Amino acid sequence: MKKRFHFQYILRLSKSLPFGEVRRGFFFLLLAFCLLPFASFTQQQRFPKPEFSTGYEQPSTVVPEPRALAFEYFDVAVLLIVLSLTTWAVLKKRSRQYVLWLSLFTLAYFGFYREGCICSIGSIQNVTLSFANPNYAISVTALLFFVLPLAFTLFFGRTFCAGACPLGAIQDVVIMKPISLPKWLNKTLGLIPYLYLSLAVLFAATGTDFIICRYDPFVGIFRMDAKFHMVVLGIAFLLMGMFVARPYCRFLCPYSVLLSWMSRFSRHHMTITPSKCIQCKLCASSCPFDAIDYPTNEKEVIKSGLGPKRFLTYALVIPLWMAIGVFVGAKSHTFLSKANPDVYLAELLISKPEIKNDKDNIDVQTFLSSGKTLEMLVKEAEIIRNKFYIGSMIAGGFMGLVIGMTLLNTVVFRKRQDYEPHRGNCLSCARCMNYCPVEK
Repeated sequence: MKKRFHFQYILRLSKSLPFGEVRRGFFFLLLAFCLLPFASFTQQQRFPKPEFSTGYEQPSTVVPEPRALAFEYFDVAVLLIVLSLTTWAVLKKRSRQYVLWLSLFTLAYFGFYREGCICSIGSIQNVTLSFANPNYAISVTALLFFVLPLAFTLFFGRTFCAGACPLGAIQDVVIMKPISLPKWLNKTLGLIPYLYLSLAVLFAATGTDFIICRYDPFVGIFRMDAKFHMVVLGIAFLLMGMFVARPYCRFLCPYSVLLSWMSRFSRHHMTITPSKCIQCKLCASSCPFDAIDYPTNEKEVIKSGLGPKRFLTYALVIPLWMAIGVFVGAKSHTFLSKANPDVYLAELLISKPEIKNDKDNIDVQTFLSSGKTLEMLVKEAEIIRNKFYIGSMIAGGFMGLVIGMTLLNTVVFRKRQDYEPHRGNCLSCARCMNYCPVEK
């Protein structure tokens, strides 16, 4: 077992982990853990500034003052007020116009004024790191930004998405001619947020990176100082959002996974009609998010042949999916761990000893000036890689469970007589209320 984790032994293997032929049904799970488009090889300078005898003087930098604690609590108060007003506008006032004005305020305040920080979506990583690292203390404001939207969602549905999230608001204002995606495509793309969430938790727990914040497509637009490729990514999401409503919220946002879970158990969820549904179908055609469940046609269900036998088969296969996920996670941990700066640097110094003489490599020269030995760095890298081994298996098992439950859900039919919002996918935007002709 020790040989498995021995860092130098692993380095004698190939740089990239070889994978054999995998059955077509398991292709998505394997591809998810083999491709890491946003975090593979991201390094940061982790050691004290070296003292070079080159005559070079470090330029003085201006460090912004930390935000006063009173202003941090003010942000929490604003979030609480916006959540309360949005919930009132959706459940009591039943007004899309009020929700729209609240989302515009959110975009202006939490988006452009507060520059997308502090963020409920990114707080997932702060909470994760606080559990994984006892030396890391999460701030009260970050914890409240994480908990408050979930608490409101548990009782009132996803009103946070409707009017209190700046990332959702900036996408909501550009919706022009939304198209309806096929159900199979919606379900397939809906797996990506689960993958993103598992990777974000894994990277935060190992102290590697906060990938949600690093690759947020809209923070660069809010701050007007993003790198060119991030600006392009943000503009691409907005252009896509003109026709595929809120693509980030529906097919990428990791926080939406938690919100969807909470919303399914919400006691006072948004309803389309204030009284009896007249089956006009206007709500279904008005929803840009494909979040309206249709009345159940029992005859079509019987003709489809999706009975108890298929349900039982899919349920029994779930443990197999989880086992495959654990296996893929264990095999991919070496590749994923290279995103950690310490692991990457240790591998680089072992595989290319001559790089120590490269004066232009600031990370290598900084490490050499820090007083650490290569053996110490390798030992730290082995510990981190062991954490990735355990974390990757957990993430893989989680993804296997998600895929198995998604397949199982395709053969589950609930009896419905009216058009109803899907409790997990509905963003409580109140658009369908404006189209519903039924009066109170």
